[in-house]
Amino acid sequence: MAVIRITEQNFDKEVLNSKEPVLLDFWAPWCAPCRMVAPTIDEIAEEVKGVAKVGKVNIDEEALLASRFRIMSIPTLMVIKDGRVSAQAVGVRPKKDILKMLNE
Repeated sequence: MAVIRITEQNFDKEVLNSKEPVLLDFWAPWCAPCRMVAPTIDEIAEEVKGVAKVGKVNIDEEALLASRFRIMSIPTLMVIKDGRVSAQAVGVRPKKDILKMLNE
């Protein structure tokens, strides 16, 4: 499954009501570190097919979601399981650390 574009309109369906854990990447097009981690996020999305979902939230377009989760710095990576945040990290992270967040 490819990375899902998360918006206010699909957030409940794709994230809160998901049976699988969801890795969210809060990012913006102008953010260099966000662009650095993007290929890793894409790889993870392919690797976790059927086990987890991966979504991206563009904070410029989805300011309400960014505010709701108190995003102060980007990239912020967040794992949501059963409707609750189970792990969170700010900044570029190695792939193994991001995968570990999904398994916590």
